[in-house]
Amino acid sequence: MQILEINQENVDRYGFYCSKNKKDEGYQKKLAWLRKRFDEGLRINLLKDKDGTDLGFIEYVPGENAWRPVEAKGYLFIQCLAILKNANRKAGNGALLVQSVLDKAQEKGCLGVATACSQGAWIAGSSLFQKLGFERVDKRGRFELLVKKFQDGPPPRFMDWEKKQGQYQGWHLLFAHQCPWHAKSVRDLQIVAGEAGIDLQVKEITTAEEARQSPSGYGVFNLLHDGKLLADHYISATRFKNILKAELV
Repeated sequence: MQILEINQENVDRYGFYCSKNKKDEGYQKKLAWLRKRFDEGLRINLLKDKDGTDLGFIEYVPGENAWRPVEAKGYLFIQCLAILKNANRKAGNGALLVQSVLDKAQEKGCLGVATACSQGAWIAGSSLFQKLGFERVDKRGRFELLVKKFQDGPPPRFMDWEKKQGQYQGWHLLFAHQCPWHAKSVRDLQIVAGEAGIDLQVKEITTAEEARQSPSGYGVFNLLHDGKLLADHYISATRFKNILKAELV
């Protein structure tokens, strides 16, 4: 096994695992997003087997630059973890990747490592982290905030994203290119909205501070209508059409 740190110097060569087609719009948008984030301390650890095959990845960042609605200064914050094949998950590869971030946090003298988890879509569940000694320090809706501390200090906490939802009257979509699949979803939702005669206000989230002020727990994808959160992760055109049917009754 090899864990390779992806940074500004080697990202063109190795990519970032969750999207492989370098000609795809989403890949290029994520790549451009990453190039700005590397200067903010973001790193990706890519796990490869002895043959050089990608098995999974983990994306982490200093807590003050997290793209989730959290306060986590002094911690490293895990934003994404993915092991796509069940066989690779059962082999303990997820634990290897999390441990690589724990080791980095200790090396850097951080207070600990934090992450947001959920049993729902598009974010890792809590069981792996709990097995590695993480403890829950906050919970809001379906999201849990877990931490493994190395030093005394204030625990991380969630921002109150629900109170921000009321300011979005009409139809709004706020997103960031932190996920390479957002480009297609945003494009599809704009097409569906146009066909339905909906004035969908689309805004790209371009800074970590904006992401921490987002009106959902995931932070980087937010679909709202008249103050109500309708989706907190990317959705298909079909799913949006079903949402419109329900909202426009």
